[in-house]
Amino acid sequence: MRTTSNPVFRNLPRQEGGGYANFGSGVTGAGQMGQMGQQYGNQYGQQYPPQPYQQAPATRAMTIDDVVTKTAITLGVLALSAIISYGLTNANTSLAPLFVIGGGLIGLVLVLIATFANKMDNPVLVLSYAVFEGLFVGALSFMFTNIEFSGVGGSAMIAQAVLGTFGVFAGMLVVYKTGAIRVTPRFTRMIVGAMIGVLVLALGNLVASFFISGGLGLRDGGPLAIIFSLVVIAIAAFSFLLDFDAADQLIRAQAPEKAAWGVALGLTVTLVWLYVEILRLLSYFQRD
Repeated sequence: MRTTSNPVFRNLPRQEGGGYANFGSGVTGAGQMGQMGQQYGNQYGQQYPPQPYQQAPATRAMTIDDVVTKTAITLGVLALSAIISYGLTNANTSLAPLFVIGGGLIGLVLVLIATFANKMDNPVLVLSYAVFEGLFVGALSFMFTNIEFSGVGGSAMIAQAVLGTFGVFAGMLVVYKTGAIRVTPRFTRMIVGAMIGVLVLALGNLVASFFISGGLGLRDGGPLAIIFSLVVIAIAAFSFLLDFDAADQLIRAQAPEKAAWGVALGLTVTLVWLYVEILRLLSYFQRD
């Protein structure tokens, strides 16, 4: 299986001897999964046995309908939580920093637990992440639109960010399905490298902001900040291709139905990242 920029997809659990953790044994798809296992081993210096995902006879294999359903449920919970968060912060602005910091940190911790403890297919963890990330998204949206800009164009900006996020998602899905851009190991390395570069620059800007007003100028709303946000949005958009490919490979490998929760979590993480960056970019144009 090709690697992905999203760690949730990259670390879907396998049990020793191959296969999806705790799902018995199976023999279908051995040749294809053998090649994918070899690619994992070559890229990460680990030798994953070339067996297919293993599942108990009573366990149904994951389908695209499972992915769509679980993703819709996760996004629905996140949206509801975000609406509640926005309403609460609108009634009491002092809650905004609490929801942004608390919701963001707890959401990050839940993703890390799901990823490194091989619990990505746990619906409780996935939906808990959606709740806390919704608190973060709702409060952050309020801060961007109602505090910093005194509510001018606030609701319109949020609507634009939401439409832009799902527009990019739909567009990249079409690109993937039509094969306009092929997901190859080289393409994957380029996207992962670009993500690392963006992360380093963002951290460097944060550290510099402690000593220099505006830091390196990557988040101050100036021309450089606009260019940086556009680059980040582009990287997030192209990372969808890697995520779609990873999900497609899981379906082909007949991963258990519960694995769809892991796919839903991975897609939600990327969607939230993209939404926040689009919202940030739009906020630059609201400043006087």
